[in-house]
Amino acid sequence: MSHSISPHENLSGSVAIEKIKHITEGSGTCFFSTHVNGDTKSRPMALQEVDTEGNLWFLSDVNSDKNHEIFSDSDVELYFMNHSKYEYMLIKGKATVSQDKALIEKYWTDFANAWFDGKDDPSISVIKVAPNDGYYYETKQNKLVAMSKMIFAAITGKSIEDGGIEGKLEI
Repeated sequence: MSHSISPHENLSGSVAIEKIKHITEGSGTCFFSTHVNGDTKSRPMALQEVDTEGNLWFLSDVNSDKNHEIFSDSDVELYFMNHSKYEYMLIKGKATVSQDKALIEKYWTDFANAWFDGKDDPSISVIKVAPNDGYYYETKQNKLVAMSKMIFAAITGKSIEDGGIEGKLEI
């Protein structure tokens, strides 16, 4: 039986925030998961920014199910995947919703016109996710090297380092 392993490197504070910025901004979108009556509901969301404190920012319709679910339970999970680079991240945090015009102005993009009637649309809200913790996995080498190592382990049955690194994130 082959075992491919990844070294662990747990990160905290500003180092964890930099890792969050690197992986999430490389991905650009995530599955944004809320909790309702014991069920998890997920939908794709475009990330606007990770700020210097590690908060993740999104635009959303104030009348969306997601926003109503956040008002009921502010615990959310964000799942980011940049498959082309083998970078993956889970962020757990607390979400808050705001209709602050300055924040809407800051995070507005032309891409948002697909969902809203311009940045003055009264249904626009900004969601801030303040991360508590998370987990990441990324390749240390390029994707081809990592895949080659995993294939070698599968064929030979030998344990090898899979070319990745993973660990907990504490903010």
